[in-house]
Amino acid sequence: MNKNVKRLLAVSSMTLLLAGCIPSLSQEDSLTQETEESQEEVVMIPEVQLKESYYRTLLPFKKSPVQGLVVNNIYTKYDMKEAEEGLLRLSSQYYSTDDHFYQEGQYLSEDTVKQWLQRVSADEKGLNPASSNTGRDEQNPLFLAHIMEQNFLKRTSDDKVVVEGITIGLALNSVYYNLEGKEFPLGDAQVKAEGEKIANEIVKRMREELEIQNLPIVVGLFKQQPRNAIVPGTYFAVGKADKGKTSIGNWTAIQEEYVLLPTDNTVEKYRDVNMKFKNFKQEVDEYFPSFVNVVGKAFYKDGDMQQLTIRMPIQFFGTSELIGFTQHVTGLVQKHFSSTNVEVNITSTNGPEALIVKPAQSDEPFVHIYDY
Repeated sequence: MNKNVKRLLAVSSMTLLLAGCIPSLSQEDSLTQETEESQEEVVMIPEVQLKESYYRTLLPFKKSPVQGLVVNNIYTKYDMKEAEEGLLRLSSQYYSTDDHFYQEGQYLSEDTVKQWLQRVSADEKGLNPASSNTGRDEQNPLFLAHIMEQNFLKRTSDDKVVVEGITIGLALNSVYYNLEGKEFPLGDAQVKAEGEKIANEIVKRMREELEIQNLPIVVGLFKQQPRNAIVPGTYFAVGKADKGKTSIGNWTAIQEEYVLLPTDNTVEKYRDVNMKFKNFKQEVDEYFPSFVNVVGKAFYKDGDMQQLTIRMPIQFFGTSELIGFTQHVTGLVQKHFSSTNVEVNITSTNGPEALIVKPAQSDEPFVHIYDY
């Protein structure tokens, strides 16, 4: 066995899904009770944790039963990625990455999620509004687009791992598209109110129908962007239902957003980074004015920029030319973004060409040129 991996004996009722049923889970049951349906399974926990903010993932990796639905339910690849990553960030506020392990959700089945995403007029379990009798469904828009689940486990003193909590992410529409494809923007207050109502109903059903009584359930509300967006949406609220509770008592607002650079937005907090980005782009253009496109994506949390990601598609392929260009861009990153977390992805039609990563607290960027 690889010395970097520990074997632990897992007594987790999530493995009961192999028998085709949803278990009644409690920490005491998973430690002390054996039934004909339950079974023990050997899992591995990697010793290496790449970053303190990352969860270690139980192996072998178990896919969520609803994993494949995200492609049809969320509009853009940017939202697909952020819906998962943002939910992990939220989860880390409730389940520490120091002593919790991650597993994709195992409680919500594909059939259950498909039912819940329906209009109530099409399925009595549907969580979206009934279709209008007039045919003008823009009066009764679809709010709920997708449901995600994440599970977090902990090691016990007798070398077992048990589920300690569940996180649910609800992807909500910011725009409703009718059958003709016409757009109907949805107000923030309306999306928030509907999201909270749906979240409480899901928590209630998980307690009553799935018999998940002795686990906390954290729910994050994610507002996805329109179909043509090139930056992702974000989570805007989070709440927690403690063990046994059938609803969420209090919601906490989340201040996160992505901003496309350069921007014409006149908001003061974007002004400084926007000016730096324009100056950076201008110097890049002076080097190769007709062969480079520079686009930035800034991530803000609680009003402060946390990360700047820059995409640079190029149209030249010579190795020496690429090395020279990458060195030039690295110098510009150090010059213009000395106190910022920056990632630069240089690509061509052949795929990734170079990667530059500069942490805010470091003067020395990491630079990698692919296939060299």
